[in-house]
Amino acid sequence: MVSNRKRSIIMPPQPFVAAAHINDPMVYQQDAVDFWAARAAELSWTTPPKQTLSGEMPNCTWFSGGTLNASYNCLDRHLKTHRKNKAAIIFEGEHGDTRVYTYKDLHREVCRFANVLKQMGANRSEYITIFMPMIPDTVIAMLACARLGVPHNVIFGGFSAQALLERINDAGSKILITCDGAYRKGRIFPVIENVNQALESENTIETVIIVDRIKGEPPLVYGRDHLYRSLRSNVAFDCPPVDVKAEDPLFLLYVSGPDGAPKGVLHSTGGYLTGVGATHKYVFDIEEDDVYWCTADVGWISGHSYGVYGPLLNGATIFMYEGAPDYPDKTRCWKLIENHGITIMYTTPTLIRSFIKWGEEFPQKHDLSSLRLLGSVGEPISSDSWLWFYDVVGKGLCPIVDTWWQTETGMIMLTTLPAVSPMKPGSTGKPFPGTMLEIFDEKGKTVTEGQGVLTITQPWPSMPLGLLHDDGGLYEKTYWKRWKNRTAYYTGDGARIDKDGYIWVGGRIDDVLNISGHRLGISEVENCLTKHEAVAEAACVGIPHDIKGQVLVAFIVLKDGYFATRSLIETLRSLVAEKIGAIAQISEVIFTAELPKTQTGKTVRRLLQAVAEGKDDVGDLSILANPGALDSLRQFLPRSL
Repeated sequence: MVSNRKRSIIMPPQPFVAAAHINDPMVYQQDAVDFWAARAAELSWTTPPKQTLSGEMPNCTWFSGGTLNASYNCLDRHLKTHRKNKAAIIFEGEHGDTRVYTYKDLHREVCRFANVLKQMGANRSEYITIFMPMIPDTVIAMLACARLGVPHNVIFGGFSAQALLERINDAGSKILITCDGAYRKGRIFPVIENVNQALESENTIETVIIVDRIKGEPPLVYGRDHLYRSLRSNVAFDCPPVDVKAEDPLFLLYVSGPDGAPKGVLHSTGGYLTGVGATHKYVFDIEEDDVYWCTADVGWISGHSYGVYGPLLNGATIFMYEGAPDYPDKTRCWKLIENHGITIMYTTPTLIRSFIKWGEEFPQKHDLSSLRLLGSVGEPISSDSWLWFYDVVGKGLCPIVDTWWQTETGMIMLTTLPAVSPMKPGSTGKPFPGTMLEIFDEKGKTVTEGQGVLTITQPWPSMPLGLLHDDGGLYEKTYWKRWKNRTAYYTGDGARIDKDGYIWVGGRIDDVLNISGHRLGISEVENCLTKHEAVAEAACVGIPHDIKGQVLVAFIVLKDGYFATRSLIETLRSLVAEKIGAIAQISEVIFTAELPKTQTGKTVRRLLQAVAEGKDDVGDLSILANPGALDSLRQFLPRSL
């Protein structure tokens, strides 16, 4: 295999280009409204829209007059084709148990679940909360809600009882769907115990539906709790889909708000489905025989858009895995790809960095020749990680689509098209056709080449409907009122645009230090550190300094086989000073086994900040995927310097 480690531009393989859905660069020249009208026409509408787009940002309306049903578009329309007996979901549990649902099977189970929800009093004016692990029943529950036109509120199954309670009460849910437990790293995760603990406090829940996963016999609260296996035996196998308006909400999903409290983002039905259906089809170049694996949990937007709705809209085969990527050993992901013939893998830079840390020998032990496309999501990916993924996993044959988007945008906004765009390792590429993103300076002027703030400057179909309980106008204030002279969507991410129009996302705009009057981008320092052969991950924060204003603290995760030494500390300091300049001097280095992360792979910098400043109170930990990371950090304190 020829190494591409030194290459700054990589062309997509010609065989891939020749067979792709889109291989003509003129796709970028299409009128945006016409483009999205054509994509909406690929859905099944009960009543076709009268107008594609009306209004001005942020108060836009997409596909007014149209009615449809999300569950019908994901299931029923495929039953009229050869996909009826095609695998919709292939599932493997942590212990190796498998399940396969054809589109016919999935339709049947969704209808049964929808009929159970009707019996339990599901109401279109309310939100049904789903608190489940990565099992097919979670997808079935989501689609059952959509079939009835009832918006769902999926909460990540690893959240604490307190985090669950806050989101239930904010949504005002009366129905909660959960399960008796889940498997994680060889242990049973107590899902139902978290539910019971949450519901000990004042809450809005009247009905709890409990799905089997570990085949346990959980204690039931009389009148509130119901075992799904008992309910499903008494309902019909068919349930007519309920038509909803294009602008009716499909789901509610929580993000951390500006004040640190969770805020519910509402997404529409017609516009959202149009956006995720098109981006999934064209970004991943979906073919009929693909086995597609999005490693994100369904409790996050990546799991919603590209783990459930996008793939099923396109009649794809979804692969789902319940457990940890390193259980029972570090070959698990590669075994899954080999055993199930997975062709597309969409994952996070965090997991890629873990693969790098574990070593090349693990993927090299397995046949990964089924792969034809790779993808990255969740945070900026360094060029070194990108190239490792390309060379070691893709063998230099698989295009990589590095994507940028947010819970609020609902769909991919920045990416290369795999058969159109040359790839630049570390760059997300250009705006997806039909969208417009620009780099603004601090005054709201467009930057044609250089640094600034990533900004969305024209409407897109999966725009959020707004925030739940937003009486004070927080949605418009947070996202749309950044610049007085221009109405545009403020992403909060800093970025650079190069002479070719490629965008390089550098992380949150507030991830900038002010050292002796000089502004220093944290991501630039982190990228420099991860170029050292010993460093698997790096995260930097600034702490107050009487003279310099701020000084730099680096948290370092080492690759296996490397050890924390004073010599390594000095080498890393010198590396940063040499590559960036003396202003980027690292004041302190803290080695740790892992960094605190959200489920989407983003490092929680406020926790690193608290640790660096020696604070005992680090605030809410409910967003962490790995709460043990704080213990790992603290075991190295006091610092080695």
